[in-house]
Amino acid sequence: MQTRLHQLFHETYRDLRPRSPIPELKVEFYSFANINNTIRLREGRLLVRVSDLLEGAPEYVLRAIAHILVAKMYRKPLDREHVTRYRRYISAQHMSRKAHLVRQIRGRKQIGSPHGIAYDLEAIFEELNVRFFYGLLARPQMGWSSERARNRLGHYDPAHNAIVVSRVFDDPRIPRFVLEYIVYHEMLHLKHPVKLRGSRRCVHPAEFQAEERLFPQLEEAKRALKLL
Repeated sequence: MQTRLHQLFHETYRDLRPRSPIPELKVEFYSFANINNTIRLREGRLLVRVSDLLEGAPEYVLRAIAHILVAKMYRKPLDREHVTRYRRYISAQHMSRKAHLVRQIRGRKQIGSPHGIAYDLEAIFEELNVRFFYGLLARPQMGWSSERARNRLGHYDPAHNAIVVSRVFDDPRIPRFVLEYIVYHEMLHLKHPVKLRGSRRCVHPAEFQAEERLFPQLEEAKRALKLL
């Protein structure tokens, strides 16, 4: 299978760059913690890693991966058929279950204590649960991020059933309603899991957006976040 994968990348490179010499290729299946595929150019060599979850995928899926990676590497237009085939395959129920299990087994989740200097995430969750969800949501693992990240304010990780909030918000100068909005948003992800529409993932379905608008200080919170 690995030899065939190498051949597919060789053929794809020739299709996308017919006038360029083919660099040395190193292509391998790799044990990522998710369905990830990477390509890098190092000292004239193309280094490709394809998730080992895809080792048994049909050839048309592997060919699609080769096209997507090589096209992105050299800024070539992506063939929509290849993109659609790949997305449909990894979004299939059996692949979603496999990826979820692998994230639980391989993924390392570093979560800080929920009890911060200024705010307690568990207390905020319980208050919001009563206010907006009739106390019916089971509390996942709550924690502050290990770093004061500004590019990722918060996220819900279904594989580890955890809500993580950037430590940048554990600050008495941050209005409480801003932090409440972030936690509320992630609680909605807990209530409304990602849905598939064809080959596309729908992260914020209509019902999610409708409930988000119920947060009383929604616009004020969004304006405050833009100033951070």
